[in-house]
Amino acid sequence: MDGKHMQIGEVAARTELSLRTIRHYEETGLVIPSARSQGGFRLYTETDVARLMVIRRMKPLGFTLEQMRDLLDATDRLDSGDALDAAEREELLERVRAYRQAAAEQVEKLRIQLARAEDFADTLGARLEQSAPVAPV
Repeated sequence: MDGKHMQIGEVAARTELSLRTIRHYEETGLVIPSARSQGGFRLYTETDVARLMVIRRMKPLGFTLEQMRDLLDATDRLDSGDALDAAEREELLERVRAYRQAAAEQVEKLRIQLARAEDFADTLGARLEQSAPVAPV
């Protein structure tokens, strides 16, 4: 942590999340502001922004809040610097691997959906070109 604190508006701009969404993630315990100003404003660090970016990337892939919480817990524990025995470390890494696999599978499904959507748009474009009135010469 570099010690620089940001207010929620700056964090919202950087993460492209709404203030309401960030507050919701706080209420659910996914991201807790690192500090509060004397006036009670939420203050966030780069670490908090990184957590929000993980959540933001997981959301469109269909992960639940509980899955987000589970992954963040695993990565927090791996990154904590606390001594982990080999079995615990491997269990945490296996959890992260499972989320990586689930994300990769969802990305592939989204690629297929995108290809179908592009094909549909192209079909409509071709249809419009076919039906366009012929300009007199």
